[in-house]
Order: sequence, then structure tokens, then C-alpha cells
Amino acid sequence: MAINYVDIKKFHKVMLIYNKNSGKQLFASMNTKINEIFKHLKTFLGAKNVELATVNRFPEVEALVERVVTEKFDWVIIAGGDGTIRAVIEKLANKKYLPYISIVPAGTVNLVAKELLISSDPFKWVRRILKGVESPVYLGRCNGHVFLTVTGIGFDSLVVDNVSEVEKKLLNKMAYAWEGAELIRKEMVFSNWRYRFKVRFDDEEEWQECSSVIVGKSRYYAGRYSLFNGASLAKPVLHVALFTGHTRADFASYATCIALESLQLNKTIKVRTAKKLEIVCEQGEFAAELDGDAITAAPLKLELEAEPIKFIC
Repeated sequence: MAINYVDIKKFHKVMLIYNKNSGKQLFASMNTKINEIFKHLKTFLGAKNVELATVNRFPEVEALVERVVTEKFDWVIIAGGDGTIRAVIEKLANKKYLPYISIVPAGTVNLVAKELLISSDPFKWVRRILKGVESPVYLGRCNGHVFLTVTGIGFDSLVVDNVSEVEKKLLNKMAYAWEGAELIRKEMVFSNWRYRFKVRFDDEEEWQECSSVIVGKSRYYAGRYSLFNGASLAKPVLHVALFTGHTRADFASYATCIALESLQLNKTIKVRTAKKLEIVCEQGEFAAELDGDAITAAPLKLELEAEPIKFIC
């Protein structure tokens, strides 16, 4: 596939948006990294062409996005975790204005950065990004909300829904492991998993039954596991894993298959691709996670945006 380049030196309005509350910043080297990147950008593009905007809460993103749209910024660089990236891009997409996008990984998991092989080291980031390599990224939509890498409903989304922002801040990835263990203790010590879902692919007549669903727009899940061969942010395809078992033994086997990055080892895991997806929960509403945050709830309608956005990565 041909590589497309963009001449970054032609950009006159660039905004670096930094979420200071992303990830675990207890030993705060991230402020230094962001300032170093900002300094390099000003040297390369001119100080008057680059702006550093910091946010502390997601509601502050709205005003920055409004400025990006109104003032027609050429390039937006998002320094934060997957939740920050998702929030900024969703607001831009909803306003039908999508400048070039780049990211600096500064969050808890950083699946988008992992997929695009983006480093948070200032020297490596500048050396790579300023080459201007352009990459298409297709957005997924779940009940109208944007997701870039993964969405899911079932065991993993219930874990995400129960992890507080304070726990994420203090415990980082361990917060999810801790909550997962607590969920098993509460839900499955004396009984099997009680939640059931029905899934329909691409308007087919038949609905598939399962106990949990993971939908991938990229290869990675939970920060490190490569689950879907051939999945890519640059491809308009949803990769779907249906976990059909509901016993404790089934869930232990699923955890092993994920850790080994081999879903095919368990025949009760069904893997398919789709363009559209519908998911309902037999118990009614159930929290779903998008890029690591509990954003919406079943019933779910998933689809892909027709045109990709342009990343510089």
C-alpha cells in the first residue's frame, strides 16, 4: 500500500490538547514530556502557529473543540488516554469538522497508541510524527458514540463500569484486575454467569446467543493482548468474539485463551467479522464499554463511519 505524506510545515494553526488527569501521573514525568514536545513543535512550525491547551475534566473539551471548528485548526494533537482521544474525536466528528489528528499516549491503557506504534518519548515522537506519514482511521459508532479500538458488553464491560476514576488514577491497570476478581466473587461463587445476550450480524435473520461480546476495531484488547488477526484501525471491519459459555470453568478458559492470544483454542468462542451489529441483553439494560469507558448501555447498535479520518502517525 502506498504511503501518503502531508507537509506539516504548511500548517498554520495547530493545537496540542493535554488532559493532565489522564493515566497515573503520580510521578509526573508526563508534564515534562508534553512541554518538550510543545517546544519542538514551536521550533519546527513557529511559536505563533502552535498552541498548548490543557484540560482537567472532560466537559472542558467542548469549548476547545468549538474553537478548533470555528477557527479552522489544521492539526489537533491529543495527549491523553483512549478516553480523551475518543471524546475529542467524537465531538469533532459530530460537528462534521475533522482536521488532521495525532496522539501522544498519556493514559492508563493507550490502545490507540499501541496499534499505531506511537511512543510517548519526546525525541522518538518528534522524529517520527514530523515525517508527516498519513494513516486513515475508521471510526466505529455504538449507539451514536464513537469508538476507535474496542467495545464490549458482558463481563469486561461490567468490570469497566465498576472501576471508579479514583481507582484508575491510583491503581492504574491493577484497578481492572482487582475489580475483575471482585466481580467473580460476587457474581459466580455460588452460581453461573446470569447475563445473556443476543447478537445479530449485518441484518441477518438469525440472532446468536452468548454470555459476553468483544468487538475489536484493532488487534489489541485490555492493553496488551492481540486478539484479532488482521484487525486494523485502517480497515472498515468489525471483528467480533462471542463467548457462549456461562460457567466458572468457561470463564477461566476464556481468560486463558485471551492471555495466550488464541481465541481459537476454545470452540465455545465464535469469531466473526461484520459491518453492522445489534446486541440486546435478555435482562434489560446493561453497561457497555467503549475504548475503556462505560459510555452507553444495551440495546446496542454498532456500525462504521463511511469515510476515515486522517491521522498523522
